[in-house]
Amino acid sequence: MTFPIGRRLALGAGAALPLLAIAPRQAQACSRALWNWPGLGVFIGRNMDWFEDTESNAWILPRGMERDGGAAVNPLRWTSRYGSTVLTVYDNTMVDGVNEAGLAGHLLYLPEASTGPRDPAKPGLSIGQWLTWYLDTCATVAEAVERTRAEPFQIRMAVEPNSGKPGTIHLALNDRSGGSAILECVNGRISVYHDRRYVVMTNQPTYDKQLENLRRFQGFGGTDPLPGTHEAADRFVRAAYYVTHLPTPRSQREAVAAIMSVMRNVSAPFGVADPARPNISTTIWRSVISLEQRTMYFDGVYSANVFWMNFGQFDHAPAAGVRKLAIAGNYDLTGDVSNRFAPAAMFRPLPSNE
Repeated sequence: MTFPIGRRLALGAGAALPLLAIAPRQAQACSRALWNWPGLGVFIGRNMDWFEDTESNAWILPRGMERDGGAAVNPLRWTSRYGSTVLTVYDNTMVDGVNEAGLAGHLLYLPEASTGPRDPAKPGLSIGQWLTWYLDTCATVAEAVERTRAEPFQIRMAVEPNSGKPGTIHLALNDRSGGSAILECVNGRISVYHDRRYVVMTNQPTYDKQLENLRRFQGFGGTDPLPGTHEAADRFVRAAYYVTHLPTPRSQREAVAAIMSVMRNVSAPFGVADPARPNISTTIWRSVISLEQRTMYFDGVYSANVFWMNFGQFDHAPAAGVRKLAIAGNYDLTGDVSNRFAPAAMFRPLPSNE
C-alpha cells in the first residue's frame, strides 16, 4: 500500500523515498518517525506520551539470556542471540531499543489491538515481550518479517498491574539499511506492513486506515491543509509532512537535531492528557537513535538536559551481565552517560494475564 509524496524529497541526493513508514503503563500513546539519509545513515525518533511519569530506565542486556514468553500454558522459550540497549516503562516492559546487530524497535499504543482466542498448541508470547523477542533473535527487518509470517508464537494480552490497563500496542521495526515494518495484532492476526517507505507511526486507527487518511492532505494526493491537533491521526500527518521536508543535513549532529525537531513538533504539552484515552497524553520523553553512529539520545521533559548512550561500545558478552542506568528521577544526567551503567538484577518482564 503506497501513496505519493512531495517532489522535494524525491529529488534529494538519491535518497530512498520515505513515504510512510516508541503503552499506557504498558501501552502509552506515542509517535515514531524514521529518516534515512544516504551517507549519514538511519535516524529514528520516538515520543513517549502518557499522563504521568513512566519511570523509564535504560538497560544493557547481554546475549545468551534464557527467556520465557510469559504465557500460563505452553510459553514460548528462547535464548537471546543478540545483546541490546533498551528503554523500559515501569521496569517491566521494553518499549524502545536497539540490538547489537542494528535492529531497532518501538512499542506504541493501539486501542484496536486484540489477541483472539488462545490456541494452546502454539507457544504463547506476552504482548509485553513482543519487542524483546525481535531484539533478542533478529538482525534485520526482513528477517523479523520472515520469521513473523512463519507464526512461531501466538501473542497473548498482558495487563499492567498498576493501572490495570491492557497492553494494547503495535510495533515498529527498523534497521541500518533503512528497512521498516509496522506490526499490528488485531483479533489474534498479525498484520505486517513491510516497506522502507512506512516511516511514520502514531496510534489509532490501524495502519491501513492511517495511510488512507493521509491521502486526504496536501502533499499526499489530497487537498486538506495540514492538521494541527494532538489526535493520533493528525500527529501522523504532521510527522509525515515534516519528515519529508527536512533540509539536507551536513553532519550527524544536524541530522539528529532535524529528526528531534520533528518529534518536538508532534509532541503534546502538559494539560492535554486524558487518562481515559491513552492515545491523548502528554509527552514525557523523546528518544532519537542513530543506527550509523550507534548512539541513542534521550530528551526527558522533566529535565533541561539531553544525554546520550554510545551503545556501539557496550559489551554484550554473557559474562558482562545486565546493567542499568537509572533515569527515573535522575534529572541531572547530561552528555555522554555510556560509562554510568551499573550491574543490576534483570527486571521481571510483564507476563500474559490470559
